[in-house]
Amino acid sequence: MNKRDFLKLSGAATLAPLAPLAMMSTATFAGAGETASVSASPSSLQSITSGVSPITNAERETRIKKAQALMAQHNMAAIIIEPGAAMDYFSGIQWWRSERLTALIIPQKGDVAVVTPFFEQPSVLESLKVGNDVRVWQEHESPFDVVANILKSRGIEKGNIGFESSVRYFVVTGVTNALPNMNIVAAEPVTRGCRMYKTAAELTLMHKANEVTLRAYEYVFSKLEIGMSQAQVKSLMNSAQQQLGGSGAWCLALFNDASAYPHGTNAKQTISEGSVILLDSGCSVHGYQSDISRTLVFGKASQQVVDVWNTVREGQNVAFAAAKIGTAAGKVDDAVRKYYVTQGFDKDYALPGLSHRTGHGIGMEGHESVNFVRGETTPLNKGMCFSNEPGLYIPGEFGVRLEDCLYMTDKAPVYFTEPPESIEKPLGKLIPLAV
Repeated sequence: MNKRDFLKLSGAATLAPLAPLAMMSTATFAGAGETASVSASPSSLQSITSGVSPITNAERETRIKKAQALMAQHNMAAIIIEPGAAMDYFSGIQWWRSERLTALIIPQKGDVAVVTPFFEQPSVLESLKVGNDVRVWQEHESPFDVVANILKSRGIEKGNIGFESSVRYFVVTGVTNALPNMNIVAAEPVTRGCRMYKTAAELTLMHKANEVTLRAYEYVFSKLEIGMSQAQVKSLMNSAQQQLGGSGAWCLALFNDASAYPHGTNAKQTISEGSVILLDSGCSVHGYQSDISRTLVFGKASQQVVDVWNTVREGQNVAFAAAKIGTAAGKVDDAVRKYYVTQGFDKDYALPGLSHRTGHGIGMEGHESVNFVRGETTPLNKGMCFSNEPGLYIPGEFGVRLEDCLYMTDKAPVYFTEPPESIEKPLGKLIPLAV
């Protein structure tokens, strides 16, 4: 089979919703068993992200005010945040966790503050977007005494202090020892209460990230050839997303029976006639994530693969229909499993069947709370974003996963990317933003 025939089968050459992408010459790659990297030509794909703006300082200040209102509601005197998505969300600081404490302190009343090692202060200030109270500690000093002094300067010496569940043990115990009159409580009612509901600016960035990933899929679909390895397709997909303006690009490329494992195996797989190809990929734009999965067949698909693909595609429809404002998020997962039972699959998480949740929250992190998973009682509300990926997996044979992310409006869910029409047209299309 040549690529012209494959394009006819995939429908990738006839997709109007995305602007045409420049095509590069045939990719070269090493033979079977060799390790190789396939990179798209830098001149073939151009960035499409220059027209979107990062989150403004004014929006971050609004986030802090909302956090402080939630802290008052939940009786917290302050929250302490370690490096990661939440720190970036509120302050813009992009940092990492080490044995040396850098932390953001948000009091219920008053200005935010940052504590960091003395020699890291200039670097921390490079990404700090709000506040100007940055206090340092030297190597022979305790950073927790600095934290205590910050809180005392805001009139806080007792009450509840919030930490997210991911905060490390030595940080919690250090603060506890420095502030023995304070009680440790969970910060998630505040941090989740802010981050779970995306604003128009956040949705715009997520929409652009999804556009990058979908365009990269369109490009990569046109370059698939017999003999290509999973590593080569992964490299091609990552390169395409990067050139289109995405950062932190990632990709799972699962071929043949490896597709029956949601995150793959260590077995080496290559594309052959009739191969099932499952790709799961994403990137970020100004810190906001995409996550799209596509399953296609190189050549003619067996009837079994077609049937399972169609079942998964209908599973997405079932999930989308169940995702109504006010509905508990877990009910979406329940609806999909109820449908899959009618198709002969297990009602729980056994195989063959759907062995993972129907979807996960997404935003600044690829996986955020809350999820479309059994037992999740959080009601769906405006601004919440989820993946919709009710895959089906048949061990020893193949798996099918179709994944598109959606966001909740005040009336109903809306897709960032519409799921593909059929296994013969496996790309899908970008949906205009409804905000």
